[in-house]
Amino acid sequence: MQQYDVVIVGAGHGGAQTAIALRQAKFAGSILLIGDEPDPPYERPPLSKEYLAGEKSFERILIRPESFWRDRAIVTALGHAVTTVDAAAHRVTTAVGCSIGYGTLVWATGGSPRRLDCAGHDLAGVHTVRNRADADRMMAELDGVRDAVVIGGGYIGLEAAAVLTKFGKQVVLLEAQDRVLARVAGEALSRFYENEHRAHGVDVRLNVAVDCIVGMNGRVAAVRLADGAEIAADLVIVGIGIVPAVAPLLAAGADGGNGVAVDAACRTSLPDVFAIGDCALHANDFADGATIRLESVQNANDQANVVAHAIVGAPASYHAVPWFWSNQYDLKLQTVGLSTGFDQTVLRGDPPARSFSVVYLKRGRVVALDCVNAVKDYVQGRKLVEGGAVITPAALADAAVPLKDLAWEGA
Repeated sequence: MQQYDVVIVGAGHGGAQTAIALRQAKFAGSILLIGDEPDPPYERPPLSKEYLAGEKSFERILIRPESFWRDRAIVTALGHAVTTVDAAAHRVTTAVGCSIGYGTLVWATGGSPRRLDCAGHDLAGVHTVRNRADADRMMAELDGVRDAVVIGGGYIGLEAAAVLTKFGKQVVLLEAQDRVLARVAGEALSRFYENEHRAHGVDVRLNVAVDCIVGMNGRVAAVRLADGAEIAADLVIVGIGIVPAVAPLLAAGADGGNGVAVDAACRTSLPDVFAIGDCALHANDFADGATIRLESVQNANDQANVVAHAIVGAPASYHAVPWFWSNQYDLKLQTVGLSTGFDQTVLRGDPPARSFSVVYLKRGRVVALDCVNAVKDYVQGRKLVEGGAVITPAALADAAVPLKDLAWEGA
């Protein structure tokens, strides 16, 4: 049986950053990074943006050059999935039966795309966007696509719709709720993006349910809605969230459910086992202490740094302001904070001018900002979120006054 001081399962942002941070902290022990894809660690956000659009090659989205891992004695085992964890024996087993011992285990597996459960969900031409292979399969089909249907009005769906439109495809976007981005943003931002996509030719349909995917000769031909209407489709992209990949840890006895539960140092309930990133269920200070999973590169990287500190004996607690971004057309959306549970919004700037911010308040304090082509608001708004700033809505709404110049008190 192979033995390593630290075994990291998952070679995405969180797993890669854990290995990087350990070496930066002068950790001299052995490190094994296990990934279930054949590719070295790479950035995931560009998959539905620049990579799918052909604007960035795969080499340009690598987290580090391949030589980086060798030069720092970080052993990579790519194309291997870990299927079982024996917490008592400090051992993991891969799908091909390879047994690997660990001193410390870091679980950074993210999640798998949530799939439709209706008839036809597995037809050729029905895609999700989670890894390079997903994006490559779509890109290989695009030349033969005229009509595309995107199911899901979250960031993945909207970004994919923008790219498909750029390629001249006829795009229909289906959202089950009454607005896009309903789970992550207020109505002002939702309506702005709906209007933008419609202005670019996307047929955005709200409050719709998918009955099934209709096939012809084993390939998608249409999407049938619950009301019986059929939408022609040569290609379908499904973006309806992820399922956290934590089954082996839960089977080993870790606390959790929709993710694996971790404490402020990202420790699970299993001895010497940490979990980070999309799959880590943690109490978040910027969600009023609610236990959540946070699906973002920022979260994965910051939690990785916390774990690296713990392993080298310099324990830290996770307390990082969440931030996100999305590129659609010529719009750069930057979000800081978590707007969940907001009770008031303030519009700052002018949406028709395509540069504005939405400030989210909860009990009078600033909890988040969505900034569209408004980089200064994003940068300066971070301190307001960190400090729980209390500022009058009238002052926040005055876009002529920079946020950094506003007087405020902490909540």
